[in-house]
Amino acid sequence: MRRKDREVTDRETIEEIIKACKTCHLAMVDDGKPYVVPLNFGYELDADNLTLYFHSAKEGKKLDILHKNSSVCFDIASEGMPIHAESPCNCGYYFSSIIGMGTVEFIEDTKEKCKALSLLMKHQADRDVEFNEAQVNSVCVYKVSTSDYSGKKKQMPH
Repeated sequence: MRRKDREVTDRETIEEIIKACKTCHLAMVDDGKPYVVPLNFGYELDADNLTLYFHSAKEGKKLDILHKNSSVCFDIASEGMPIHAESPCNCGYYFSSIIGMGTVEFIEDTKEKCKALSLLMKHQADRDVEFNEAQVNSVCVYKVSTSDYSGKKKQMPH
């Protein structure tokens, strides 16, 4: 990371950033061309390992791409306040983000799919929801588990 003064390494702050964000941009490669989609997500953060859970319809362009090439990059970001300055070169934004890389794994096990969707609902709606087999079998559920991620934050001055 070029700007070490903005690097976030402590687990607590990383989880605060993730909790504040409801959308993850998942980037993939489609026959040499970039393709990115915004997705709702659920997550687990265990020590240094971050697992992101997603769901979608059972077919579509995104799934076609991921079945051919499961390597992905992701971005979870939140915007803060704009930075206004006399010089346009000093303008910007306060922000926080997590960026990482990993491999998509499709979840087939019903119990694991139920857990993944429950985590997704907990993160997105702050609701504890249990899913049944018919519900989880109506969607595709997949995850990215990785320790290859970094946090970054430009904080407002106190």
